[in-house]
Amino acid sequence: MKAMKASLLLSFFVLATMAPRQSHLADSTRASGVISLAKKPGALADQNANARNIEALAQRLVSEKNLPGLAMAIVQDGQIISVKGYGVTDSQQGSPVMPYTVFRLASLSKGFAGTLSGQLVEEGAMSWDSPIINQLPAFKLQDFASGSTVTVRDVLSHRVGLRDHTFDSALAGDQPYALIAERLSDAPMSCSPGDCYGYQNIAFSLIGDMTFAATGDFYPHQVEKRIFSPLGMTNASYGLDGLMGSASWAKPHIRGKGGWVPVAPNENFYRVPPAAGVNASIQDMAQWLRAQMGHRTDVISNEVLNDIHSKQVATPGEIRSSGWRAERLNSAYYGLGWRVMNYSGRNMIFHAGAVRGFRGMIAFLPDQDIGIVVLWNSESTMPTGLMPTFFDTALGLPSRNWLGLDNLGPVNDEVGAD
Repeated sequence: MKAMKASLLLSFFVLATMAPRQSHLADSTRASGVISLAKKPGALADQNANARNIEALAQRLVSEKNLPGLAMAIVQDGQIISVKGYGVTDSQQGSPVMPYTVFRLASLSKGFAGTLSGQLVEEGAMSWDSPIINQLPAFKLQDFASGSTVTVRDVLSHRVGLRDHTFDSALAGDQPYALIAERLSDAPMSCSPGDCYGYQNIAFSLIGDMTFAATGDFYPHQVEKRIFSPLGMTNASYGLDGLMGSASWAKPHIRGKGGWVPVAPNENFYRVPPAAGVNASIQDMAQWLRAQMGHRTDVISNEVLNDIHSKQVATPGEIRSSGWRAERLNSAYYGLGWRVMNYSGRNMIFHAGAVRGFRGMIAFLPDQDIGIVVLWNSESTMPTGLMPTFFDTALGLPSRNWLGLDNLGPVNDEVGAD
């Protein structure tokens, strides 16, 4: 009986996340879809001057704070008004960060999982609210009855009922995803599914198993086929080999004696592709941002965007955080692979990501039709200030020194932290 159980679990928890290790795509000529550039009713005045200022601040941040590298893109009204690299890919070798340099996205990957799921729901291959046990009969939680009610919506909004980051330490300790996922049946629960928020990586990645069950295809390949390729994300990939096989890729850096030290990227969180498996350049992320802002409805429909950007569960801890979150956020929720926040009275769709040696954040204001992505190859919190600095200027909010740089004008001394 145990052998049959293990076999059944492996069929779902391993096959769904297997894929060719190298996954680069052809050139962007394949992205021939129409891009909508129509201005939205709440669109802001031209932000090119603001973008130039943020570019200068990004350069200063890298130079004055001795950060290894950084890449940033800004989109307004469907147009990319900035896409640049700053600093170097490796502090010991000095190759410059270019717009096509690939970074590890960590939890920014979750937005791709929500989007792919929305596409499958739109096609009728998956349902937001049907129990996942219908397609994953081996799935169990400690409370068997409650586990049988978990839905795709619960998985993607972190409402499975488990404690925060359940079994992340096992993943960090190089244990295989399949074996960890099987242990969810023994994991302590905080509430019944659907009743509370608990951020997950292992349970979130059940969406990869659901994708395999719904399509008969591996999760990374479905993302490549349905998202990367049609959007022209030509440098995007999944997995460690995808990162290291890129023509230009940013090396992760950690603090060491005398500054930031490059280290070898590790594989552990690549083992959960839906939660943390994507690699991409800032050029790729500019295209992704365009699509999430509703300017590539030939690839991602407005119906899908409305679903995944909708509030599912409150996350008040985000408001009680420090820096810009404490001062600018009025409310915070999790949607389906995305955070949904109120930034000084404006709706904001957001996600951040962190893994050893890499950090990143993506945010946009749907009604104002403006967004920004920042990726960097160190564990510094300083670049997190670029986003609120840009939005504050765009919205005419009081200035704050979120970056900790000198001579920024009439700002206070508070510096934001992630």
